[in-house]
Amino acid sequence: MAIYTELPVFKKSYDLLLLLINLSANLPKSYKYTLGERLQLEATEMIINIYRSNTAVEKQESILKSREHLEAIRLLVRVLHDTKQINLRRMVFLNSLIEEISKQLTGWQKHFTQP
Repeated sequence: MAIYTELPVFKKSYDLLLLLINLSANLPKSYKYTLGERLQLEATEMIINIYRSNTAVEKQESILKSREHLEAIRLLVRVLHDTKQINLRRMVFLNSLIEEISKQLTGWQKHFTQP
């Protein structure tokens, strides 16, 4: 079992969390306490599930939960863009990071579901 803080998926997810915290801090009040808080919560839950996946014997459930939280983040980022709270460049940057994390989680899931 690797140290969870050294896992590439953990590092990328942590980077995403920090970006979302900074993004949320700059949102107008009406978005900061709704979408901003939800983004931070989803990212935090995703990282917690990555930790759980790393330490659990049965990893699939925690990996699946991490992927669900990541998709929620993807949706909330799109809502922020559609409501003009972030520009296209920032949305593309966040989505590229989300996609990297998604690929790593998918690969991790496939690794543990193969016979």
